Amino acid sequence: MEPGATVWTCHFDFADALEFDPQLRRLMTQEPVARVRMPYGEGDAWLVTGYEDVRTVTTDRRFSRDAVAGLDYPRVTPEPNLQAGPINLMDPPAGSRLRRLIAKGFAPRRVEGMRERAQHVVDGLCDAMEAHGSPADLVDHVSAPLPLAVICEVFGIPEAERPRLCSRVRAMTRTGPSGREDAQRAAAELRAYFRALTAERRAGPGDDLISALAQARDGDEALDDQELTGAAVLLLVTGQDPTSYELVNIAYTLLSRPELYARLRERPETLPQALEEFLRFIPFRKEGVGIPRVAMEDVVLSGVRIKAGEVVHVSYLTANRDAGKFRRPDELDLDRPKAAHMTFGWGSHHCLGAPLAAMELQVAFGTLIKRFPGLRLAVPAERVPWNTNSIWRHPLELPVVW
Repeated sequence: MEPGATVWTCHFDFADALEFDPQLRRLMTQEPVARVRMPYGEGDAWLVTGYEDVRTVTTDRRFSRDAVAGLDYPRVTPEPNLQAGPINLMDPPAGSRLRRLIAKGFAPRRVEGMRERAQHVVDGLCDAMEAHGSPADLVDHVSAPLPLAVICEVFGIPEAERPRLCSRVRAMTRTGPSGREDAQRAAAELRAYFRALTAERRAGPGDDLISALAQARDGDEALDDQELTGAAVLLLVTGQDPTSYELVNIAYTLLSRPELYARLRERPETLPQALEEFLRFIPFRKEGVGIPRVAMEDVVLSGVRIKAGEVVHVSYLTANRDAGKFRRPDELDLDRPKAAHMTFGWGSHHCLGAPLAAMELQVAFGTLIKRFPGLRLAVPAERVPWNTNSIWRHPLELPVVW
């Protein structure tokens, strides 16, 4: 049968702990450039699963995210996931200016300055968990509150306002059919909140990240009010839930394989390298797709012709498991040389907050291993409950003892 002739129906709702989605595996091995039909949106799309093809789609200007604007594109959520602001859609070179300015907020010196704030947050959460006593829920005590607390710390957002912001972000990622209006309302409320906050920081800047972004310059270029608001919303949305879920997924993986936790306890200097391998290995989303691109002209990928105007999704999950890129990709190898994984995306839409997320994970696990050297699961791994109502795969609870 000619490649692309079969249309695969992809609900992308596989959620068996952190096992790899068997349908994604079939696609990556049988039809790495496949036609797919998704639960929402008009028509079909292409799904690209191989590492090199994903890299092409995410870096080649023959594929455009900007062209997605206004399309009811095939997707897994009721509402198109575009609420975080226009930077998510902008192609180079227009988007490059914004990204350069925002990236100045994550320069190595500034991220190191954030590390002290992150350490303060982690220490406080560990103090509270220790005071609570064993057993305790690692989700409730650490992974759920940590990323929001850190991003709000570096944004300078008062603690009383944080739960409301958290609920708005989660409303934007639910997959149920009733989620469209909630997602639209939540996105509008976040934009309004940050519009007011960024105006306040422009008028009276402090030492927080929003103030730093307001003052960022690239020659004569600076972020205008709308761009600054969009950047703040984007960083909150992308810097909260994904980091929280990666943190608990890594903790689950470590504690369900106690020999790995023991290894990091005995060799804490290997933690940064180990975390990169966890990020590559763990399928932290229920699906491998996000905001797609549109082919601006006919392009051939792996022998398959994608026609101009067709929608193209990429799967970072499958790219991270490509045997052509990674030796024994389905093995968790903490000695693997630093992997060029795609968990934070690739190309012009690589996650801007990746340096902050990586630093948070290092601080969190470095502190947990030091403070709780005997940390272990309080229940058998198969009894850990998992999320099923959003795009993310993660334990709802992770009971631990020490």
